[in-house]
Amino acid sequence: MSYLASTLVALIALEHIYILILEMFLWTTPTGRRAFGMKPEQAEATKVMAANQGLYNGFLAAGLIWGLMHPDLGLGYQIQLFFLGCVLVAGLYGGATASRKIFVIQALPAALALSAVLIAG
Repeated sequence: MSYLASTLVALIALEHIYILILEMFLWTTPTGRRAFGMKPEQAEATKVMAANQGLYNGFLAAGLIWGLMHPDLGLGYQIQLFFLGCVLVAGLYGGATASRKIFVIQALPAALALSAVLIAG
């Protein structure tokens, strides 16, 4: 697989690790509230839900890393396609239902990485 494709997949994984940290550990802090545009009361009321979301983002990151590190390159390629597809669908859904900026933050990078992996494959 090309260096560019692998780098983009790794960046998507890192982005989702960062989202995990924001949602699971920083949700009620000024950093977390600023990232998601919330008031302290909103953050406190939704922190359990956010931690659950963060866990799912961690699963996406783990899947992408698994795909990058898999010793069977063909299977690793398929794993990357699957998890990038999951990230893309989540980004499209989030952009349509929660915040349009999710299109740019999550869906667009996933689409670019998915395209690069398909071209490199």
